[in-house]
Amino acid sequence: MKVALLAPLPPLQNGIADYAHGWRAALRDAGVDVVVPASGEDGGWDTRDAAFWRDVDLVHAQLGGGRGPEFVALEQLRVRWPKLATSATVHDPERLVWRSPDPAKGLARKAAAWPRPLPQLLALAGDRNTLARERRLAAGLDAMVTLTRTGAACLAERMRVDPDRVHFIAHGNPALPPSPLPTAAGVRLLYFGFIYPGKGIEDLFDALALVRRDRAQAGFTLTMAGGSAPELAFGSRGNYVAHLQERARSLGIADMLQWRLDLPETAIVDCVQSHHAMVLPYRDSRKLALLGRMRGTSGALSWANACGRGVIASDARAFAEELSHGNGVVFAQGNSQALAQCISALVDAPALAGDWAAKAAALGKRRQWSTIAQEFSDLFAATVEAKR
Repeated sequence: MKVALLAPLPPLQNGIADYAHGWRAALRDAGVDVVVPASGEDGGWDTRDAAFWRDVDLVHAQLGGGRGPEFVALEQLRVRWPKLATSATVHDPERLVWRSPDPAKGLARKAAAWPRPLPQLLALAGDRNTLARERRLAAGLDAMVTLTRTGAACLAERMRVDPDRVHFIAHGNPALPPSPLPTAAGVRLLYFGFIYPGKGIEDLFDALALVRRDRAQAGFTLTMAGGSAPELAFGSRGNYVAHLQERARSLGIADMLQWRLDLPETAIVDCVQSHHAMVLPYRDSRKLALLGRMRGTSGALSWANACGRGVIASDARAFAEELSHGNGVVFAQGNSQALAQCISALVDAPALAGDWAAKAAALGKRRQWSTIAQEFSDLFAATVEAKR
């Protein structure tokens, strides 16, 4: 089977590019011929090359992150090659693209460089047309995939499609040998992922300050690891890392922090496994809430499962579902006091980290890329057969 992949890929710095990189490798290992079409200078995909598309059995897109090229390519392919089976993994349900998927050279690209909140206001102004366009595409896709069950239910309802056409396939992760928790005294916490506003990092710092105030003698540290210059859908806010470092100094917790910015992929496993637990304090965007609910998951959480480490996460996205396996604990997003209580509980009872780690490792084993790739391969085979 030949599958054409439409997706951002490294060296682009975002979570979907990282996912697509692992996804492509896993599908190829499972015997699927995954090919990537040519892209144009404007960032769009070439959907006209007859020699390429006539040999393809199915096209699969990775949708999300506010990107439009993959969405537009799917629209074009449905018109130009109507017999071609089409599918997509929707990373940010309950919507497909969230903002007008105009070609990159259009207004959407210019708006990304505008100061906040102008890009968000533009997306809100055009939302009615964008939603109608998303529903038209969803109605024509042969299959859609979400990384959480919560996301699948939300997507089917919002796009007004038969729930049987939306499939849950969990985020894959590499197969790794088990690693014991660190034996050093004190609890070592890790924030891992791209570092940008909206991740609730300020809440995490506030929580650390509260724990230090109440447990001055307790030994615990936090490592801030991840990409410092991600590709963002709605632009940036200047030097965000410098802002965070200044906030840490003002809260009196700078000495508790270690910074490992732009961590190379080869160092991820050692970094995660050298800590007791990961902390993901994400917040759902209040501006995006006007457009829909984001009910996806996190690549960082997937790494925690692969490495056998538990997670303290907010109830943003679909984290409550992801941590329902006993692999961590959930707190109310934006509530630094609640987060401080979770951290304090771990500091007071470090054995919790071992319980979480065991459950995370079991989940990671079930979600190894080889298993996930076979689920996709089976779905693609059934989709192509149904299309024929």
